[in-house]
Amino acid sequence: MSSSLPLISILIPAYNHQNYIQECIESVICQDYGNLELIILDDGSSDLTWLKIIELEKKCRVRFSNFSSMTRQNKGIYETLNELIELSNGEYIYLLASDDRIQNEKAISILYQIISHDDKIVLAVGDSEIIDCNSNRIAWDIKQNIVKFNEGYNTFWEYFCYKHPRVKKISKDMKNFGSYRTLIKGNYIPNGYLIRAEKLKKIEKFTAKAPMEDWFMHLQLSKLGKYKFTNEILFSYRWHDTNTIKNKKNNKIKNFFTKFFFLLLKKGKYNDK
Repeated sequence: MSSSLPLISILIPAYNHQNYIQECIESVICQDYGNLELIILDDGSSDLTWLKIIELEKKCRVRFSNFSSMTRQNKGIYETLNELIELSNGEYIYLLASDDRIQNEKAISILYQIISHDDKIVLAVGDSEIIDCNSNRIAWDIKQNIVKFNEGYNTFWEYFCYKHPRVKKISKDMKNFGSYRTLIKGNYIPNGYLIRAEKLKKIEKFTAKAPMEDWFMHLQLSKLGKYKFTNEILFSYRWHDTNTIKNKKNNKIKNFFTKFFFLLLKKGKYNDK
């Protein structure tokens, strides 16, 4: 482990992912970036998730500069994320869902090189592949139904570039990637991003009033600095029956605007310049 590198905190909110949590943790263990902190918070899982975490505890304590795992009664994803961020000590933060995995062992190093190159960059991210419940690579059709790999859209970026004309325009020069003006129309940022901790801790906390928590976060961060994208595949997003994103395809999306976002606009905190 190299203490000369800044500490990066990998934060895993875990909930009922007994079949995936160890693969998720192993993907962090194998990262070639030395100075990593791993913090896992089990949000009162009712399956064997916590036991699966404990099985890797010894391995984690050897690997990481700092390792912490804990479990408690269920409070939901918003409280879990807020607690994890408060517990983190790193200069940078990487959020990792317990059913996903980091795809490339150099992913954290690659993102660090991007974000550390310019102190105006608040977030760095790569592309995400799509995997199924058995960790096989798959693709999406236009409605995000599963199709065979190479018979549809193989990555997040391919999918969003086709589905959303604004993303296709962004992809030509990337100058407006992650800008508030583009994000206000919808979230297109792939998962697996590295964020400046100082900036993340500066914005409003996650809240049930803004159920699209990643979109809510990006809208705020985009006002505090630049986003940088690399088209390298650095993350594996797992598509299965209990995906949170699937459960959110309902009135929560509309409620995001009606219950919370307009309140922010009224405050004048996040109006576009």
